[in-house]
Amino acid sequence: MAYEWIKAFHVMAVIAWMAGMLYLPRLMVYHAEAQVGSIQSETFKIMERRLLKGIINPSMIATWLLGLYLAWSGFAFKGGWLHGKIALVLVLSGIHGYLSGRVRAFAEDRNDKPARFYRILNEVPALLMAVIVILVIVKPF
Repeated sequence: MAYEWIKAFHVMAVIAWMAGMLYLPRLMVYHAEAQVGSIQSETFKIMERRLLKGIINPSMIATWLLGLYLAWSGFAFKGGWLHGKIALVLVLSGIHGYLSGRVRAFAEDRNDKPARFYRILNEVPALLMAVIVILVIVKPF
């Protein structure tokens, strides 16, 4: 019974993490287009920081802790699909770290990337999510 509850909380944490990972680069698209020092730029700084600290970071931590417990207790870390999923979640975590650095750069008015860069980057978490879901549901290997 506890396993099912942990799985439910894991799914909720993943949803929150993905929502943030899909929204943060979109904010950065608009932020990159805003004038440095403008009211819009300062507002985006607040939004990005709060999204990262209040939603994305805690939900990523919960996703990892709950997910590792599920992988250990439910599958003993066995199965090619699980190894693939964990590898892709590591990549997603790396993107999370990269976005954290971009939040710092924006906060210090040091952004050196155009809005187009963030538009493209915005698609990466969605693609990773699609492959991860297929691995978990279909278990192709």
